[in-house]
Amino acid sequence: MSCFIKKVFENKVDEAGHRQFVRFGKGEYKGRAALSLIKTASVKLRGSFEYANDFVELVAELGNVKFSGIVLSKEKLDFASGKMKTGLWNYDVSGIDSDKIREIKERAYYLLLDAEAPGISLKIKKKLPKPGKSGEAKIDDGFCILEADLKYWHKIKEDFLWDIPDCKKCKVKHEYIINELDMPKGEKDFEKIRLMTRRKGKINRVIEIDKVEKVVETDFCA
Repeated sequence: MSCFIKKVFENKVDEAGHRQFVRFGKGEYKGRAALSLIKTASVKLRGSFEYANDFVELVAELGNVKFSGIVLSKEKLDFASGKMKTGLWNYDVSGIDSDKIREIKERAYYLLLDAEAPGISLKIKKKLPKPGKSGEAKIDDGFCILEADLKYWHKIKEDFLWDIPDCKKCKVKHEYIINELDMPKGEKDFEKIRLMTRRKGKINRVIEIDKVEKVVETDFCA
């Protein structure tokens, strides 16, 4: 797997990546998709809410791990019980394995799941931030917290920090600059238009290592 931001920079945006930008109109959005790393005797990676599914998918690839928490979906999934809240199915799940994650990951909206296994600890908060309440000053880069043995470092770096030199600490955040909305032609339903519209512009990837910032820019359409 690769996190959604890496796919943007590789020009390989998929449907999951597209969903990351549905909430945005034209404008500039700073401090998005924040990550922070501390690497000592183990690896500690913290991320904002945008990475929840990517963190879960990564952990599912590290081994046969058991997950518990909340699964949010816009469609009904095959769990024993669920409640519809504000247009989303909410499932309180316990003990689901990595195979189940791979089965539902394309259909789930957000996987707000914890996991514990030898050398792996994943904690994700269980309530998404409200739209309009996530300005740069309010971005919670501890929404997802992964602690893992050093033996998993190569995989973590490859998927999330592919473009940084090997280091003990770093921070990454992104600025979305959306200057064009490519709307579907002939569609009349407002909600479908919102969901199908492609956002075009630039993303600045701001990498901070030892208090020195480097900015990498890419055009995107998602």
